[in-house]
Amino acid sequence: MSKQSFHELGVSPPVVRALAAREIHSPFPIQERVLPDALTGLDVLVRSPTGSGKTLAFALPIVERTVPSDGRPSALVLVPTRELAAQVCGELDPLAQAKDLLVAVAYGGMPLPAQAQRAQKAHILVATPGRLIDLLDRKSINLDAVRILVLDEADRMLDMGFKPQVDRIVRRLPRNRQTMFFSATLDG
Repeated sequence: MSKQSFHELGVSPPVVRALAAREIHSPFPIQERVLPDALTGLDVLVRSPTGSGKTLAFALPIVERTVPSDGRPSALVLVPTRELAAQVCGELDPLAQAKDLLVAVAYGGMPLPAQAQRAQKAHILVATPGRLIDLLDRKSINLDAVRILVLDEADRMLDMGFKPQVDRIVRRLPRNRQTMFFSATLDG
């Protein structure tokens, strides 16, 4: 049983209401541990099992720390697969709507121009490394305003051989940013 409420952890009333509308009323232990640091902009490295609430542990700080007037996109979530990209986008979107933020997703297998157009207008971008490299190489997106970077399933992304793409993407981001790594099995 949780000791603190989302509100006590620093989550705003509109986002607390968005969580309640999804029948989420109490934070999981991983959220209780991560939110105090992540909401203040500190870098975090999190290892927690699948199903433990990792997505909300990074989604809530992203939504709370991103403002509609920020340069676009100002938050980037890199994930290893399109299935995970869709899942993360689905978790982020209702929370982002509560704060008037736009979420876009970019992954292979979908038309590139439509994804590029939506990504350019988004405050929060969820992407697979390969598709994001495509968008960057075509100059379809600019990452100069990214203030928050999340690597979700970081270990899996590296196991799948995405390190060169992730390195290329990170080099194009501002150095002054919050970085959060989330994984179920991150070791070493």
